[in-house]
Amino acid sequence: MDDVSNYKGAVVIITGGSSGIGAAMVTAFAKVGACVNFLDTDEEAGLSLAESCKSNQLDVSFIPCDVTQLGTFQKVVRTIRTTYGQIDVLINNAGVACVGNIEQTKEEDFQKLVDVNIKGVYHGMLSVIPHMKEQGGGVILNVGSIAAEVALPDRFAYSMTKGAVHAMTYSVARDYLSFQIRCNCIAPARVHTPFVDGFVTKNYPGREAETFEALAQSQPIGRMGTTQEIAALAVYLCSKQASFITGSLIPIDGGFIRLNT
Repeated sequence: MDDVSNYKGAVVIITGGSSGIGAAMVTAFAKVGACVNFLDTDEEAGLSLAESCKSNQLDVSFIPCDVTQLGTFQKVVRTIRTTYGQIDVLINNAGVACVGNIEQTKEEDFQKLVDVNIKGVYHGMLSVIPHMKEQGGGVILNVGSIAAEVALPDRFAYSMTKGAVHAMTYSVARDYLSFQIRCNCIAPARVHTPFVDGFVTKNYPGREAETFEALAQSQPIGRMGTTQEIAALAVYLCSKQASFITGSLIPIDGGFIRLNT
């Protein structure tokens, strides 16, 4: 991990890696030489991505894992540490969304977001930190959201969970400074993923094109972000070149937080 373009020998764990931003991160880290282990509950998509990466001579392994289950997560991490002898990077990317204000948010939906978006991140950090302490350091990157920084309509539960992710990032960064563990968080705005396409198709049938354009224009820069752009930032933040960055929240939002009027 001498520079941002050389992760040879580095072991990276990415949760929620089967699609969208997670899949882009899997590919991006593998292309710069990392040994990538990605976790997801979608086994079909996970196996397909792993096969595609391996066909391109990339060192990628898919491990089925539900991040809401602490025991399962810890077992997976122990296996990876035993296999490779180290864990250099953890990226907590797994997450789910929920549309609605507080009155429209069902208790079961609220609980699901807590379990995946908050407990999943807690489980990930709790699982890797003992190993990172033993080996003398490591990097944790959490995926938050601008929804925790600005008031978006109808994102009550989602915004709440991402606010918790941001707060956990600061706390872990502070508590583990002396162990050489860096912990940061990125806050994307709207990114063009299969989830966005599915959301538009489901909720705006017959108006997909105009709705997509409206979503794109809601970003001050005039378009949505790409998964590759998010992945590129992640690769930098977890590299040695970013070794002076910890306890930071880095928006990648097309100007959404500061430039909206």
